Amino acid sequence: MTFGKIEESLAKVADIDRNGYRLNSVLALSKDLKFNDKEGPLAGIPILIKDNIEAIGLPATAGSLALKDTEVVRDSTIAKRLRAAGATIIGSTNLSEWANIRSGKSTSGWSAVGGLTANPWKHAHSAGGSSSGSGAAVGAGIVAMAVGSETDGSIVCPASLNGCVGIKPTVGSIPRDAMIPISASQDTPGPMAQTVAQAAALLDVLTNRNIYTKAVDSAQPLRIAVVKEWVTEDGGTNQLFADLLSKMSSARIEFTELSLPAPTDEDGTAEFQVLMHELNEDLETYLTGRAGTRVRSLSDVVQFNKDNASDEMQYFGQEFFDEALVLGGRNASYEKLRKENLNWAVNRVLNPGFADFDILIGETYSPAWKSNLGGGDDYSSASWISMAPAIAGTPIGCLPMGLVNGLPVGVGLVSRANEEDKLISAMAQIEKILDLGVLTPTFIKD
Repeated sequence: MTFGKIEESLAKVADIDRNGYRLNSVLALSKDLKFNDKEGPLAGIPILIKDNIEAIGLPATAGSLALKDTEVVRDSTIAKRLRAAGATIIGSTNLSEWANIRSGKSTSGWSAVGGLTANPWKHAHSAGGSSSGSGAAVGAGIVAMAVGSETDGSIVCPASLNGCVGIKPTVGSIPRDAMIPISASQDTPGPMAQTVAQAAALLDVLTNRNIYTKAVDSAQPLRIAVVKEWVTEDGGTNQLFADLLSKMSSARIEFTELSLPAPTDEDGTAEFQVLMHELNEDLETYLTGRAGTRVRSLSDVVQFNKDNASDEMQYFGQEFFDEALVLGGRNASYEKLRKENLNWAVNRVLNPGFADFDILIGETYSPAWKSNLGGGDDYSSASWISMAPAIAGTPIGCLPMGLVNGLPVGVGLVSRANEEDKLISAMAQIEKILDLGVLTPTFIKD
């Protein structure tokens, strides 16, 4: 067996990530790294995993100094499955600290442990979040595959902004043990890769199934709807999407336009507060179950940040954490909000959307904005494509659609729960129509 791919990835970490372009996508390399000599579908392939997932030899900090010195003594099921498939886990990726749930002014890609992840196309621009490092590392070609996680947009956003493929699968289809949580109802790990076929192969391993790689070449007819409301406010992105629809028509892929109700401000507030309620309970459950932690609850994390404010809160605060503590856990208020959220996402958006269709498609994000430490992220021109699937726990995928002003943008696809085979089939058909190949970033230090 050759270990050339692994050696090449490690050389790129040293060059692109740390010494040359300073992409800063890799938070830590595996301690005592040994090549995995097991045979399997991922044999000889280097893998990076987001640093909110435990794997022996990696820190699993969620980017927080509160967990920096807590040794990982167990492999998550994700890590076990990757190793059993022959993959070599070479390191963990930087992320938006605590998966972007600490403050409304947090900057995607920044953590106190890992610093700020850059975009491989233009250094000053955002890598998106919260799976920032996973998206940037794949987009830069450091690895062909990485594992991210998503609560709402955290795989789709960096996939779109860095020019790679990302899939957030059905919530619960991949085990979440030994993964630092936000929300049991919305969190899920998922694959990020250079191509749809690679993402499907990684999803097969993560779910312990053997059906998604086959779906890449499936010719099954699919009923596709274009959701008119899933558009950005960026003219270049809108034009690329219009061009894609034209190419789909030329390739005789039929689709129908569909209108679905956008979320109200109340829907957005309800989703946010549901996450706060769940974070309050779920993070404590995780922290008390992890050996050796100095913090055992959300309130402990809040106090740690206050005690270490010069490092942890130099750019933004923790008002979301404070709000979560006030809201409490899964109480009556939570139940009411969750019911309202599901009513909008399932009864008003997804069920009507899938009544006559298998796949819903639309735009995801405009080109990456410039990172602004302490100023938050500019999601103002993004579409709301990820919100209903996030609340309902259903799949969404993203693949590159082209470049706008020298930065990649993506097309998003949504399927019913547990129908990732149809999602992957549609993604593969669109990837073939676009015929972009693997995008090569420009590494501009603007």
